[in-house]
Amino acid sequence: MSSQFAAPPDGGKIIDVADLARPLAEGKGWIKFLAIVQIVFMSIYVVVSLGLGLIFAWLPIWLSVLLLQSAGAIERAEQQGDAEALKLALGKLKLYFMIQAIAMIVGFCLAIVGIILAIAFGFSMQHFMHFPH
Repeated sequence: MSSQFAAPPDGGKIIDVADLARPLAEGKGWIKFLAIVQIVFMSIYVVVSLGLGLIFAWLPIWLSVLLLQSAGAIERAEQQGDAEALKLALGKLKLYFMIQAIAMIVGFCLAIVGIILAIAFGFSMQHFMHFPH
């Protein structure tokens, strides 16, 4: 596998993959830390909920696995200058952030629906409860 990207013809400069991976490689410890802590907490959540928590915990666990895979590929890209590993790491990070964004949008929508239902319930209860003036 190639360990270098060729710059455009007018640039004349060859960029090393290890140099491209270095900023992410410097943060790979934090990436692994976040993934491991999230897996541990979600595993505890599943055990405490007697397995029912898996209904909700599978997504954070999957996201944590994506982070761990990305961190491993980043490490390979920096140490071996592997361009394919860097491409894989960036693809995993893209998927991680895309899923996080979609989950956030779904969460916001559910919160808005919940607020609307709570307000509607409050107004409907107003007709059933007659408070003395």
